[in-house]
Amino acid sequence: MFHLAAGRVGSLAAKRATAALSTSSARMMASHGHGTGDTHPPFHQQQLLVSALDKLRQDDRKRFRQVSTAVDMSKPLYTDSVDVPLPDRPYKEVLTDADKSLKQKEKGPWNQLSKEEKLALYRLKFLKTYPEMRHSTPEWKTVLGVAFFFLGLTGFVVWWQKVYVFPKRPRTFEGDWPEKQLKRMLDMRINPVQGISSKWDYEKGQWK
Repeated sequence: MFHLAAGRVGSLAAKRATAALSTSSARMMASHGHGTGDTHPPFHQQQLLVSALDKLRQDDRKRFRQVSTAVDMSKPLYTDSVDVPLPDRPYKEVLTDADKSLKQKEKGPWNQLSKEEKLALYRLKFLKTYPEMRHSTPEWKTVLGVAFFFLGLTGFVVWWQKVYVFPKRPRTFEGDWPEKQLKRMLDMRINPVQGISSKWDYEKGQWK
């Protein structure tokens, strides 16, 4: 989809460039008139314009030839999947002479086939074996490395903000300020039912 969108953008750019060249050539024709009402351009200007338009068309064709990879979705497709062991079509459809002779030999007794021939027949039908499909890839290292990189970057940003951006902690968070604040809350009997004051024994002056 991305390639097709890029091709459409390129085609649109080529069309706009063609229109711009046509407009500029028309202005050049009008500006190079001989004052006799003759608006026909010189022959060499016509050749330059035609060659420029041909070059743009050729570039546009090359661009579409590069990005237009048409896939007929109505035909069976080959996919390797552990859940779907039998794909819609064989992996190798165009067979060589050696492959054709091997397929003919396949119709006979299989005990006459060697191990290499059996593997070759398997490769004609499938691209990967089950162990190959289940084989782990080192992609987890990349994912883990990227995750740790962003975690480290986040920690660095938080440290930088703490040092250079955030203000200093208020003085009420240090020293005996929290103790005085707690004592004042108890004196004011804050949340006496189920809160902090309900856990304080006012007669004994200690926590229950």
